[in-house]
Amino acid sequence: MIKNPPLLTVRRNFPRPPEALLRELRSTPTGFIVDCMNGRGALDYRIKPLDDTNCRIVAPIVTSHPGPGDNLAVFAALEIAQPGDAIFIATDTFTKTAVAGDIMIAMGRNRGLTGFVTDGLMRDIDGILPVGLPAFCMGITPNSVTCNGPGTAGMPVVMGGICVDAGEIVVADRDGVVVIPHDQFDHIMETLPQVRQAEEELTRKVRLGLDNSPAVQDMLNSDRTEFVD
Repeated sequence: MIKNPPLLTVRRNFPRPPEALLRELRSTPTGFIVDCMNGRGALDYRIKPLDDTNCRIVAPIVTSHPGPGDNLAVFAALEIAQPGDAIFIATDTFTKTAVAGDIMIAMGRNRGLTGFVTDGLMRDIDGILPVGLPAFCMGITPNSVTCNGPGTAGMPVVMGGICVDAGEIVVADRDGVVVIPHDQFDHIMETLPQVRQAEEELTRKVRLGLDNSPAVQDMLNSDRTEFVD
């Protein structure tokens, strides 16, 4: 017989990203960041913004993992979050109830947070939108949630198909939600200027009339392509 877990397991202290990196990312599209990480890093595509005109997040992540139909761990995450952070709510894609609503989101605004992301559902969309915080979720339901635990805050979670730890960085926009792991911070700082330059150069060429990838054209003209017509 296993011992009953504590109602909350909370890690208050975790490594946080350097402010210089956050500043660099504030004007960076999610696609550029994914390109720096070999084409991966985005959460499940079904996690969408409730308001695609207010969906930009660049922030340290504070994780939470409430049990099904519960949100006690989210309140714990609110308590340990700092101004500028974003709350991640991992639900194992539980869709019977909402995990956050307008009151929760408004509390986050009052604490100076920059957004909420969940792989579950939210409720009270008419109340959430006026709060002004970006909110990403799988969908909307009016079904309500309990607040009993157990759950964790500030601990590693799996969310939207990605392993996420507290103190990592979320960059979100209309394209989706990208997580930058701790071990990619230095790599992003080093490679992002190269990605920006390559993107700008290719965009310039397209504006001048480029109508296909030169690399693909070279492949088509090489002996590695066989035409059968």
